[in-house]
Amino acid sequence: MIRLASAITAVLILSAAPAVARTPFQDTMNSIDASVSLTDRIGELIPILKGEGNYNAYFSAAFREQVPKAKLDALMKQVEAAIGTPVSIEKITPATPFAATLRVGFTKGVATMRIAVDPNTPHRVTGLLITGTEPRGDTLSQLEASFKTLPGQSGYAIYALSDGAPKLLAGMKPELSAPLGSSFKLWVLAAAAQQVADGTRHWSDILPLVHTNLPGGTLSSWPDGAPLTLQSLTTFMLSQSDNSATDTLIGALGPDKVDAMVSATGVAQPDRTLPVLTTAQAFALKDPANAEILAAWQSATSPDARRAVLAQHKAALAKPVRESVFSGKPVAVDSVEWFASPADEAKVLDWLRRNAGDTALTLMAVNPGTNADIAGKFAYIGYKGGSEPGVIAMNYLVRRKDGRWFAVTGNWHRDDAGVKTESFASLMNRALALTAKID
Repeated sequence: MIRLASAITAVLILSAAPAVARTPFQDTMNSIDASVSLTDRIGELIPILKGEGNYNAYFSAAFREQVPKAKLDALMKQVEAAIGTPVSIEKITPATPFAATLRVGFTKGVATMRIAVDPNTPHRVTGLLITGTEPRGDTLSQLEASFKTLPGQSGYAIYALSDGAPKLLAGMKPELSAPLGSSFKLWVLAAAAQQVADGTRHWSDILPLVHTNLPGGTLSSWPDGAPLTLQSLTTFMLSQSDNSATDTLIGALGPDKVDAMVSATGVAQPDRTLPVLTTAQAFALKDPANAEILAAWQSATSPDARRAVLAQHKAALAKPVRESVFSGKPVAVDSVEWFASPADEAKVLDWLRRNAGDTALTLMAVNPGTNADIAGKFAYIGYKGGSEPGVIAMNYLVRRKDGRWFAVTGNWHRDDAGVKTESFASLMNRALALTAKID
């Protein structure tokens, strides 16, 4: 339900940071030149990563406050355990004259990083973010071996998309249904796109924002009833995983219409996930104050029985949700969630490719869910993922520069502890990199 981490200035972590948005049917050339101050700092990075440079002179005071040298050294030990020691800067892709994405070579692999420097003298580094790592000469068998090391349950799949059904090229447990987090919002997108295609709605339709007292998202602080277009709400839902936008859309499109898209997009076991909960309902069911309602929900054995629980307790489930519901520990991830397998998600992505139209695909590409280096391998990359404590899922619809389409989808969940976003994102970045060159 909560969205994946964005770029964090002055903090160095492993993260699934979103990259620059790309249009779906056009490749873009990077025409931005890096400033001398940026290239100078990049030239000094390798010794810093090795722990040999002048840490205080290299990083800004704000960065050093949040990331003391000991913290950087500890992180680099983790990175070096996976891909060896840093050797050289292999590629620089400027985002602005003072910020860039880097491909950093290590003895046994490659790390993708984002760096930002202060435009003002002495141009200290204000942000450094590791967005992914991959072993040198990565293979599908190595990727699967890495997935198998994740505690709990996980799965992934790479599907080729063409005129027929999605064709499985590689994967692990592709048919195993799993919790999706905010990936369910692809069904909401499908419902919106279907209604636009039918002529019953237009992307320019104005809808009033409906507040459900949800934490997270830009729109949570906007006034109730604020007018937004269908396209704007959908953009917030996809790019920021905004929960207020999502629930407004479900209400406007019709919960029954969203439910219908679960089967229409090809989910093999729709009854497991129906009815499609709003984010407010999911938050409320996980609230300890509603333990009796949760028990009733968990004992319901059919979609109609679960709908009856929601109807019976509508007032209680509409009360403001406490942010402390998500305290870092998994809560009912096997019952209060949205469920589909990697194979199901590939079918959803293929349905969107075939039926959603250019506008919907453009909205999916606002947040590609990967770093600029990976995104640059494709002509188009659309994304929706999701996470909550104990759950993470990432789903990509990509078109390679040779024109071939693919779905790359994966999930990981456990009910005994949280999952590590950075570890999973790194695996999915590796899956994307392999998809870029798969036969």
